Amino acid sequence: MRLFAFLALLSAPLAAQESKIAVIGLVHSHVWGHLGKMIKGEPARLVGIAETVPDLVNEAKKRGAADSLFFADYRSMLEQTRPDIVWAFVENNRHLEIVEACAPRKIHVIFEKPLAATLADARRIQTLAKRHGIQVMTNYQMAWWPQTYAAKAQADAGAVGQVFRLRGIVGHGGPGGPTGLNKYFFDWLTDPVKNGAGALMDFGCYNALWSLWYLGRPDSVYARVNQLRPAEFPKVEDNAVVILSYPQGVGIFEGSWDLPRGFQDLEVFGRSGSLYVTSRTVELQKGREAPRQVAAPPLAPQRAEPIAHLLHAVRSGTPLDTLVSLEINVGVVEIIEAAKRSLKTGSAVRLPLR
Repeated sequence: MRLFAFLALLSAPLAAQESKIAVIGLVHSHVWGHLGKMIKGEPARLVGIAETVPDLVNEAKKRGAADSLFFADYRSMLEQTRPDIVWAFVENNRHLEIVEACAPRKIHVIFEKPLAATLADARRIQTLAKRHGIQVMTNYQMAWWPQTYAAKAQADAGAVGQVFRLRGIVGHGGPGGPTGLNKYFFDWLTDPVKNGAGALMDFGCYNALWSLWYLGRPDSVYARVNQLRPAEFPKVEDNAVVILSYPQGVGIFEGSWDLPRGFQDLEVFGRSGSLYVTSRTVELQKGREAPRQVAAPPLAPQRAEPIAHLLHAVRSGTPLDTLVSLEINVGVVEIIEAAKRSLKTGSAVRLPLR
């Protein structure tokens, strides 16, 4: 009986077992918004944190992480703890390295946006994920907002007519400065190799994702940038404008570290109306009529949070939501890569990139 029980446990689906998650790196400041929930074991048990920077380790401990969770080497952590999921909060140019370690071990991976610093890395990640049968999810804040999906449902239902124009703005006053805990984030976010660019990468990935979701892959990409604060950001641009051209449409997008307040706003235009989407509201305006608010029902639990969504996809065998899926996020990095080439040539760059 004991043998049968043991064999049954080995063959049991992930749904019937406790799920384990490990964290690699704490240098991405988004980690502090998610670590508390992981420490509580919601919805997976935290089994390890790989980080060596004393300031970051101490901050995690202040937030409740036990001493026993910490590892100096993430590969040793993976071998000892055998997590089901890794959530990596590392520099963008290290994402491929993490997948190279996790994929052969059949460990699913979550990254903070974007998927990778370069298109070559993104395509290699895609190849490894398919070869080893793992999920690689790219986390965006807006992927868990009911408003995001309420607006798309209106557009898909024809509420504004055929969508032909998108206008988006994403940004805030900048990534702070190289002081306190933020210095570890600031150091790589303002590095063109570690991040992949400056504001163009940091916020352009949101814009590219919107455009792919609503209109698909553009025919061409044209980009212009500004370095308005060279003393603060000597290596990278702090303001970027990207125009994505389609046979029967256009996406006009801004990403900036120079704005007086935070924006993550999208306008969706059709011939008969428009939608204005933020993290809080969806506004529908038909022609010249007064705008009205669109209801945004709460998302199902498995669609409302990153870990829960990835676990649901793994357990049920269903695809990840489009916004966080591997395929669309390879496309996001392709658009950013085309934008960087456009900056070098001064001309629009055709897609697909070879």
